[in-house]
Amino acid sequence: MMKLKAIKLSVFFLLVLFSGIEMQGQDDNSDIKGRWDLVINMNGNELPSWLEIYKSGYNTLVGRFVFASGSARPISEIENKGKIFSFSIPRQWEPDGLDLNITGRIDKGQLNGNMTYVDGTSHIWTATRAPNLEYNENPKWGNPIQLFNTKDIRGWHVKGKNEWIVENGILKNQKAGGNLITDQKFTDFKLHLEFRYPKGSNSGIYLRGRYEVQIEDNQGMEPSPILFGGIYGFLSPNEMVARAPGEWQEYDITLIGRRVTIIANGKAIINDQIIPGITGGALDSSEGEPGPIFIQGDHGPIDFRSIVITPIK
Repeated sequence: MMKLKAIKLSVFFLLVLFSGIEMQGQDDNSDIKGRWDLVINMNGNELPSWLEIYKSGYNTLVGRFVFASGSARPISEIENKGKIFSFSIPRQWEPDGLDLNITGRIDKGQLNGNMTYVDGTSHIWTATRAPNLEYNENPKWGNPIQLFNTKDIRGWHVKGKNEWIVENGILKNQKAGGNLITDQKFTDFKLHLEFRYPKGSNSGIYLRGRYEVQIEDNQGMEPSPILFGGIYGFLSPNEMVARAPGEWQEYDITLIGRRVTIIANGKAIINDQIIPGITGGALDSSEGEPGPIFIQGDHGPIDFRSIVITPIK
């Protein structure tokens, strides 16, 4: 009987031991799990980027990565040894583009590491945890602000070559050039836009300068997170409601914390969904700070006749 009790005690302590080892492994993984706002130092320029790491299955780490341009790309597996991790990202744009290998380390709650192309070109990066953005269920709204005065681009500035003009009360981006950015910055708001574009054109509106709502000639296509009405690379509309090129269209966008609602041409296509992180082309990755509204001007031509923002009090 005593021998049986001794065996049971031995088994119990072994279970406790292995359980502790497993939990220690989970703690190591949980250090790097989550969403991270990155800054890449590339040739003296600071490029905003974003990383998400989460668990898949028993003990496999996977994730998503957003470079300074393009959409969120899946990470099939993240190798993790203690405080060191690594993963690879396949080329996204040109067929002869370069694959990207990323290594990182967690140190005092922050990440830092290297980003290396297969040709050996390397850049350093740092990251902080993406903040929780508070959601206000009962917002009190301030007074509407006419961001476009129908006469000129006062209250805005252009980053890059200016191809923006105002003609007969219409704000026009004549051809690919610089992005148009508000001087004023905002936190939570309601945004009303009236716009049109020619056949085949492509543009976008960035909320707080970080989250792109796609504007593109996509009438008749299946909804997609990289087409009309999507939060680029992240959130897909539930319906494609784009009108024909040359027709006036409307967006009514509400952004509170990370939660966004988009009504396009009178239909709710994204309803109170969470934006995980910044999209490609963001001005910065400082998600906890107010940011401007900016209109993508480096793609195709687009016209606006109304841009009105109603900030939260």
